[in-house]
Amino acid sequence: MKLTEFFLAELDREAAPTRRVVAEVPALEGRFDWKPHEKSMGFGYLANLVASMPSWITMMIRQDSLDLNPPGGSGYNPPQAHDGAGLAELLDGHVAAAREALEQTTDEHLMTSWRLLVAGNVVLEQLRHVAIQDAFNHLAHHRGQLTVYLRLNGAKVPSVYGPSADDKVF
Repeated sequence: MKLTEFFLAELDREAAPTRRVVAEVPALEGRFDWKPHEKSMGFGYLANLVASMPSWITMMIRQDSLDLNPPGGSGYNPPQAHDGAGLAELLDGHVAAAREALEQTTDEHLMTSWRLLVAGNVVLEQLRHVAIQDAFNHLAHHRGQLTVYLRLNGAKVPSVYGPSADDKVF
């Protein structure tokens, strides 16, 4: 199996449960900055991060690097959605773009290096296919965090890899 085929299948497997999770985010008005602990991410930030993470795949294919704090410039400011419908729409756009990038790339390109920088300094360098797999793992981690935020805010927690207490039909 080609790497591109593997990642397209992985995108299909992860997009559906991610969409179910972000679609359950209640209106963030008044709780965008809510967090379960002072060291935690804000609810709105986390929800938008999860909805935007498939864009990392596109970026890792089409760019050679990302600088989180570029010298003399501002960092990336992603669009923000403020409820489940907006988050699902945001996610759908990023999934479509990731699919297109994967369909247009080659396994040879995925075997080339990609770098993460902070203020011009390389903090991580790895093969693109490793970075993309790490992005999927990172998505699963933050999606799990988001389900806890849903529970703590009285929202339904949908099934992800199996039934949940709120969603027993799988």
